[in-house]
Amino acid sequence: MFRPSHSLTVGNAKVTLEEGLRAIAGGETEIDLGDVVAVDSAAVATLLAWQCAALNQGLNLHFSSLPANLESLIDLYGVTELLAPTGVAVAASTLHH
Repeated sequence: MFRPSHSLTVGNAKVTLEEGLRAIAGGETEIDLGDVVAVDSAAVATLLAWQCAALNQGLNLHFSSLPANLESLIDLYGVTELLAPTGVAVAASTLHH
């Protein structure tokens, strides 16, 4: 399981993206975001890039322990279904409040 650091913002998105891509290339299918507390729009872009990389490898990528602020951004940008196609990664009950 890949676990990014406490921050996923424009300041560290490139490094974090590359770390996650290496994990996915190695067959990783779960990214635990439980340690992430600081996010911005770069976090959403990073998750989308990871999802795309996994799909290109034929993997089903799952995101777990999404912080509420990241769930809000995912909802704001309308990409919930792209990041959680099975509905398990982002709980619907926490969206649209």
